Amino acid sequence: MTKLKKGDKAPTFKGKDQDGNIISLEDFRGNKLVLYFYPKDSTPGCTSQACNLRDNYELLLEKGYKVVGVSADSEKSHKKFIEKNNLPFPLIADTEKEILQAFDVWGLKKFMGREYMGINRTTFVINEEGVIEEVIEKVNTKDHTAQIVG
Repeated sequence: MTKLKKGDKAPTFKGKDQDGNIISLEDFRGNKLVLYFYPKDSTPGCTSQACNLRDNYELLLEKGYKVVGVSADSEKSHKKFIEKNNLPFPLIADTEKEILQAFDVWGLKKFMGREYMGINRTTFVINEEGVIEEVIEKVNTKDHTAQIVG
């Protein structure tokens, strides 16, 4: 599978959010979409990233962005994460890892000398026509919004 890059058409996707609603790329046609992939609900880095997007959500909306997060956590886990952190955007539960693989963010990771399969934290900024405008691979979890609108 090739790495997605700026100018590529975003893979079409469909998945269930924390409330069981189906969300797809088509839902965002005509809007800019910040589609961010993160490793795990309620972990320090993922919480920092989600809360930064939450704290700057109005700014993102003003700039025309919709925000959707994706991880392999369950709908129930997402619901708890959203409620605990008061997140104003949906999170897709990609338990089958279909979206993760389509966007090529599921892969080998290394942590403390150990290798394992996991989600590589990556954000895709997708334009109104479904084309990738930007791929952010080195995510600053504490100031992610600045990387998006910067």
